Amino acid sequence: MKYALRDGTIVTPDDSQDKFLAKLYKTNVGIKLLGAIIQPIITRIGGFIMNLSISKLFIPSFIKNNNIDMNQYEDVAYSNYNDFFTRKIKPGARTIDANPKHLISPCDSKLTVYDIDKNCVLPIKGMEYSVFSLLRDRRLAKKYQGGKALVFRLTVDDYHRYVYVDGGMKSNNRSIEGVYHTVNPVAASTFPIYRENHREYTMLRTDNFGDVIQMEVGALMVGKITNYHFAGRISRGEEKGYFEFGGSTIVVLLEKDKAVIDKDIIKNTKADIETRVLMGEKIGVAVK
Repeated sequence: MKYALRDGTIVTPDDSQDKFLAKLYKTNVGIKLLGAIIQPIITRIGGFIMNLSISKLFIPSFIKNNNIDMNQYEDVAYSNYNDFFTRKIKPGARTIDANPKHLISPCDSKLTVYDIDKNCVLPIKGMEYSVFSLLRDRRLAKKYQGGKALVFRLTVDDYHRYVYVDGGMKSNNRSIEGVYHTVNPVAASTFPIYRENHREYTMLRTDNFGDVIQMEVGALMVGKITNYHFAGRISRGEEKGYFEFGGSTIVVLLEKDKAVIDKDIIKNTKADIETRVLMGEKIGVAVK
């Protein structure tokens, strides 16, 4: 899927993953294989393997194949593949926008933004999802009617740690179990991704953007979503948690008239193009 950089450059990434997933989700053999892959026990086994010391052997080829610039990450020895996958960025390699009225991206990702209409249906990656199906809470879903849904799609080459989009008070985390499916758009034509995936979310009573839902969604072969904090005070740009191995997605729900999203992101979304954003950068402004 094409994405745009903030300077307007359009990038067409390698489509080998899309082709593989098309076979997995759209052929009889692929669907049978998928039925085995998505079982929780397989995900746990995958996570176990990625925590073995021998999994370090996968790291050099992964870096090369995904053109990862390791100069921006801490120079440490990794004990296993998951240790590498959850690597930390060097201090200063990501800047948290200091203006409190600027909405920031929680992560490195490809972003699309959607209006939450009166029927609470969101077009996400080629499928339609209601806010209720995401949250499994009808009262809470109604709260975001008329607002915005921000979908941040992380791919395997992205930095898989994420931060809070604003300071404020957070609720306890709510975890919703599910079957793991890939977040790649190809999968959306067959399976309702967010109804199947494990996800975890919290409400942030923010200082500048009202009550914000920040949700993490696990994907195929992601064995774990790790969030650090229980209910309490949190800070803008403070690390919230991380994903282990795999592609993943973060969904941010905004109430009506709480923020205006940057024009380039809206324009790209309307053209079915994702926007490449980095953790901490401005993606919108608070409504005064």
